Amino acid sequence: MDFENTFRIVLIGLEYFFLIFSILIISSYVILAYFSSRETKTYLKKNNFVEYKDLLSSKISPSISIIAPAFNESLNIVENVRSLLSIHYVNYNVIIVNDGSKDDSLEKLIAAYSLIKVDYFIHNKIKTQPLRKGVFKSKNPAFDKLIVIDKENGGKADALNFGINISQSKYLACIDVDCLLLEDSLQRMVKPFLDTNDKKVIASGGVIRIANSCKIENGKLIEINFPKKWIERAQVLEYLRSFLLGRMAWARLNGLLVISGAFGMFDREIAIKVGGYDTNTVGEDMEIIVRMRRYMEETKQKYKVAYIPDPLCWTEAPDNYKIFISQRNRWTRGTIETLKIHKKIGLNPKYGILGMLSFPYWFIFERLAPIVEVAGIVYFVLLVVFREINWSFVLGIFLIAYLFSLIFSFVAIFSEELTYRQYKKKGIGLILVLTIILEPLILHPFVLYAAIKGNIDYYFNKNKKWGVMTRKGLSKK
Repeated sequence: MDFENTFRIVLIGLEYFFLIFSILIISSYVILAYFSSRETKTYLKKNNFVEYKDLLSSKISPSISIIAPAFNESLNIVENVRSLLSIHYVNYNVIIVNDGSKDDSLEKLIAAYSLIKVDYFIHNKIKTQPLRKGVFKSKNPAFDKLIVIDKENGGKADALNFGINISQSKYLACIDVDCLLLEDSLQRMVKPFLDTNDKKVIASGGVIRIANSCKIENGKLIEINFPKKWIERAQVLEYLRSFLLGRMAWARLNGLLVISGAFGMFDREIAIKVGGYDTNTVGEDMEIIVRMRRYMEETKQKYKVAYIPDPLCWTEAPDNYKIFISQRNRWTRGTIETLKIHKKIGLNPKYGILGMLSFPYWFIFERLAPIVEVAGIVYFVLLVVFREINWSFVLGIFLIAYLFSLIFSFVAIFSEELTYRQYKKKGIGLILVLTIILEPLILHPFVLYAAIKGNIDYYFNKNKKWGVMTRKGLSKK
């Protein structure tokens, strides 16, 4: 067999590979959309008449500690803490972990909340960096729920672990300090833990929304606006697809592998038993969920990781491509690290849905998908160079991928409109449609670039940095 025939056979084989991969990933999205709709309907039907304030605002409600790591957050730290102290829940406290900040974050907190240094018992069940200036409480009874810790820098995961050590609550709500929680967020997030069934809920997550351009005063969301920049608008669409159609579906299947680090609630006992957050990964939010699930599987306990569609947390998204690429680079490296650490569970029947469905899906369609897509682009370039291009095949694949992207985005918007309908202002519908049409062209190439760069950094540059996420502050919007 001569070289030309061999080359043609290879090209045909690659064509079938890309075609089959495209069909599989499209089919998986259709299935996820179906399960997501079922889960959302069940949740809304089940909780439509629940009076959260009556049910969960009493002193017999389960105790919750909000743990918020802070590093150089001087710009908004006072306002952010005020927001956390305004939540409608009785039995909770707020633990701010100042992780070796080099700015005046601590000084601002001391002045704003009348803090004094106190002796405080700390359970050192998880190894962390030591205290720097100590533990602080307020002299003002109005801020009795607030605990501020000043420790040596150890990174976000280390700061969260210190918060776990100092907490005495039954549940932990781990958040980014610059996120805005709605007033009833704890009431709604803790409810899955209280539902009576034969499965122990070990973690719960909620939908994250983008607060760019929204009006925020005194730590409260006053007015919801659609972002002004195209990169921000595209991320709104991306978040809707990810949370409403992705994670809700995996919650239905009890196969969820990640809860956003922006806002997640955990069973403190299980979190301690698995050793807290891993400080050696940049994807600590995903890794701890996989480790907690693995622990429950190995100890043969019935459990569930819950997810609810309520828009409980609003966060600031990157407003330029440099920061966006840095963020997605970190997400890629975190996924690689988590799947590598827990590779034992992959296709292992011992771990049930976790090993036989969730792990393979994340590995193929999250971990490998960007690499396959770039390989497809390289394949297309080779076809052009060697003048072997099959235009009908290439255009067919492109149109299928593009049209399905549009359909999937429209389904996400439709789901949003039928449920919580956050964007109500006139004219936003047209902007959303334009965003859906342009998003694959204005954002996806950068997502792909960041994913490939994340792979290169992980394997060749050995990049272990968490990544820069410069924020401009929600209170300034």
